[in-house]
Order: sequence, then structure tokens, then C-alpha cells
Amino acid sequence: LFVAAFAILAFSSLLTSAFDPSPLQDFCVAINDTKNGVFVNGKFCDDPKLTNTEDFFYSGLNIPRNTSNPVGSTVTLVNVAQIPGLNTLGISLVRIDYAPYGGLNPPHTHHCATEILVFLEGTLYVDFVTSNTDNRLITKVLNPGDVFVFPVGLIHFQFNIGNTKAVAFAGLSSQNPGVITITNAVFGSNPPINPDVLSKALQLDKNIVTYLQSKFWWDNN
Repeated sequence: LFVAAFAILAFSSLLTSAFDPSPLQDFCVAINDTKNGVFVNGKFCDDPKLTNTEDFFYSGLNIPRNTSNPVGSTVTLVNVAQIPGLNTLGISLVRIDYAPYGGLNPPHTHHCATEILVFLEGTLYVDFVTSNTDNRLITKVLNPGDVFVFPVGLIHFQFNIGNTKAVAFAGLSSQNPGVITITNAVFGSNPPINPDVLSKALQLDKNIVTYLQSKFWWDNN
């Protein structure tokens, strides 16, 4: 019995070590029309012979974005949706523009990616919060040329504390990092979360909860 169990464990170990999560080809340009597609690594990809330069190219990240919105920031995402050639390569990029004092990239998480942010212009207050039960705040004020890392899955934000506009670029370790903005998820879900649940969880008056839900629900939908 011991020998049999040992053999099964050894075989399982071999199967585990044989798993290769990395791309098995040079690239896998994502396509929606599968007529000319090749099924590779679990996704339909364009035939490599049909790919071209535009599949790996994006232009315009040098252009400042409009930050005239309720949070005073705009995130310009460049992921597999903008550059099909990023498919399976595990990386993406964003530009973030912040309005003068008060521009905020609200508390959010990327459940699929770690983020490394390069700050270029202005003065930026950043932080992330460690997981339960520690919930420790890791925070820093960034100046041009500074770099800060937000670990995968942790809640984080950036807030412009300078009197001028601010600009940052960030790399993320996923072709599609995903984002969950905390307030939108809690107060803007569709259909709305039962106000009694949020009232108890957040220790807020139910009227405040319903007010926030009405505001964020319409903003989010």
C-alpha cells in the first residue's frame, strides 16, 4: 500500500512539473473571428502568417486626457483589447492623468495583476492596504521619477496633492489585469445589494446607504 501511494504521489509530481503556464509560441494575436484562427493555448489566435505590425502597435499615450469628471482622473488602458498581440504575453500598460489638487484614482484592486507605477509629473500620494487582519496602510508621497509597486489583489489608490496636473504610467503583469473599484462594486452593483446588509456591514444609517446606492448605481450604469 505504501509503495502504491508513493508511486501515485511521484506520478502526480511529474504531472505538476510538466505543466507549462508560459506561451508555447512566439505570439498569439487574439481574434474574434475564428474563421482564420488557430486554436493555441486554449484561445483562438490569428494565423501567425497573417499577423502584421498593427497587431503589436498602439499610438497616443503622449496625449493628455480630460480629467473633468467626478473623481478628477482618467485611466487610459492599453491591454489585449487595444493591442491584440499582447494575448498570452502577460503584460499591459496604463496612462493615468490626475486633475490639480484632488485628482483621485479611487480605491480599487487588480485581481489578476501586480502594478508598477512610474510617476512623471506633479506630486502624488499613493498607498495600498495589506490583507486581513493586519490591514496595514503602506503609503508614500511620490515626486517625478519615483516608482511604486502595488501588489496583486490589494486595495490601492493615488491622490494628487499638488496644485498642478499629475501624470503617471503603470505596467501590469497581465494582458487583462481586471479592475474592481470598491465604491462602484459596493454601492453600484446591479441589482443593488440589500441596504440592510450594507447598513450593518458598514455601520451606517440605512438612509445613507440608500442615498449612496442611488448615486453610485446611476454613475455605474
